[in-house]
Amino acid sequence: MYHHSGSTVLQAAGSLAGVLDRQGPDSDAIVFQRCTWCGTAMYQRLLCPVCQGSDLRTERSEGTGTVRHATVVHRNTPSARNVSLVEMAEGFVVRGRVMGPLIGIHSGDRVRLSTVKDPVRGEPVFQLVDEPYRAWH
Repeated sequence: MYHHSGSTVLQAAGSLAGVLDRQGPDSDAIVFQRCTWCGTAMYQRLLCPVCQGSDLRTERSEGTGTVRHATVVHRNTPSARNVSLVEMAEGFVVRGRVMGPLIGIHSGDRVRLSTVKDPVRGEPVFQLVDEPYRAWH
C-alpha cells in the first residue's frame, strides 16, 4: 500500500481505530472516510471499495440519515432490540440502533444521530426524526 506522506498514514489509521475523534470540539459526530481520488464516502475502511485507492481523508458526518433496513434481534440480550442499517446523508452506510418502539421503525424512516456510541455494543444510536406510527394513519 502506497501513501503520499506520513501524515496520511496517521490520518487513515486514526480514523480506523475507532468511531470517535475525541480531540475535536464536537465529540457527538460519526467520523468517516472519503476517497480523494473518486470521492466515495465509506465507514471504517482501509481502501476505497470503488477504486481501491488508499488516499482517504477523514470527515465528520452531519448525523442525519435514512433507515435502509431495520430488524429486531432477540439473541444475546434479555429483551428484543433494534438493529438497523442507516444510509447517512454523506453516502456511507453504518450499522446502529434506532431508539423508539420496535414495530415503529421501518425502511425509509429519517433519523438523526443521538449518541455516537452505545455503551454496551459500541454502535451509533439514532432517533427517529418523524413521528413513530406515522404509517398507521
